Amino acid sequence: RVQLGESTEVRRLLPNLGRRMVGAWAFVDHYGPDDIADEPGMQVPPHPHMGLQTVSWLHEGEVLHRDSTGSLATIRPRELGLMTSGRAISHSEESPRPHARFLHGAQLWVALPDAHRGVEPHFQHYTELPT
Repeated sequence: RVQLGESTEVRRLLPNLGRRMVGAWAFVDHYGPDDIADEPGMQVPPHPHMGLQTVSWLHEGEVLHRDSTGSLATIRPRELGLMTSGRAISHSEESPRPHARFLHGAQLWVALPDAHRGVEPHFQHYTELPT
């Protein structure tokens, strides 16, 4: 269990004592389902990333993504947020106001290959995905 920001606890499936990485997956975090009706929900203040991608996927709730490239997006269930930090990015994640009662999702962290670690940072929000 890992505390993220002020109020969100994730279960970090990777890394663990027996395995630091599986292929390119540096972290696999799962959160919820959490009843946040009377709480602020996710409140992860701005923080930096370098040399990786994060893949955010929600089952319930919403997460507002904001970053240093100017991206601002609300990720909803069955949508995908893909942040490529490359040479460096700073971002925050928070539950919008007002927000849904439940928050449930996962975030996968991908270690970028050496040849791509210095790319320009960017964020992609996919609202239409295969089902």
